[in-house]
Amino acid sequence: MLTASAWATPPTRTELIESLVSGVDRYNPSNVGILEDYLYHQIRSEEYDCLANLAILKLYQFNPDLYNPDVVINILIKALTALPFPDFNLCISLLDERPPNANPDEPDPLPTLLPILSSLHNLLQSCRFPAFWTLYRSDKAESLRDNYTVECVGFEDAVRNVVVHAVKAAFQRIGGERLGSYLNLSGDDLTAYVAKLGWSVNDATGVVTVPPNPDNQIESTVVQENIQLPQLVKVIAHAQVATVQV
Repeated sequence: MLTASAWATPPTRTELIESLVSGVDRYNPSNVGILEDYLYHQIRSEEYDCLANLAILKLYQFNPDLYNPDVVINILIKALTALPFPDFNLCISLLDERPPNANPDEPDPLPTLLPILSSLHNLLQSCRFPAFWTLYRSDKAESLRDNYTVECVGFEDAVRNVVVHAVKAAFQRIGGERLGSYLNLSGDDLTAYVAKLGWSVNDATGVVTVPPNPDNQIESTVVQENIQLPQLVKVIAHAQVATVQV
């Protein structure tokens, strides 16, 4: 899972992109092409740079004539798999104003796909993983799959990484069938994926054991309060005064 430092400054970010994201040229519209090319590099290489993608959306906000709906959709697809970071909502916050469609021969796909992407995000964020895969595989999302996520290398595995992060935090053991529904995997594919994670499976019961980690270990905590007598006297005196007033 992506760390906060890697989120802010991905190790794959080049010096040129760093200068565009952090420097005085951040809002120069002539640089939008460079940032868009960088986005498509992320799509092809499984890399991710939220701040660079947010810079594109900000440029679109300031320069509506630069707006490219395909770029926006791809940014949202990449942000979808960044949970638990709030990237998707950050991107949505920059989409309040969109220019009217200037070319009726090429309708804007964003108004149609945005509700689907938002629903997918909500399902993933609320850990409703089987429902996520059902919607993603549905006819309703066919355009999203056929035209966009098919080009995003490793998209489904990135979603599974989000699932694994949640499972590791919530379970010590989980049924194989249930885990498969979360990951949208079954049979040999599920077995190979679990083995890749380094998790063990009980062949007799099919139960998957999740290795211990700080999030899934239940540890009792003893809280000891040291109250001095003068403090206790003040509490009792305050209670007596309140009783008399009543």
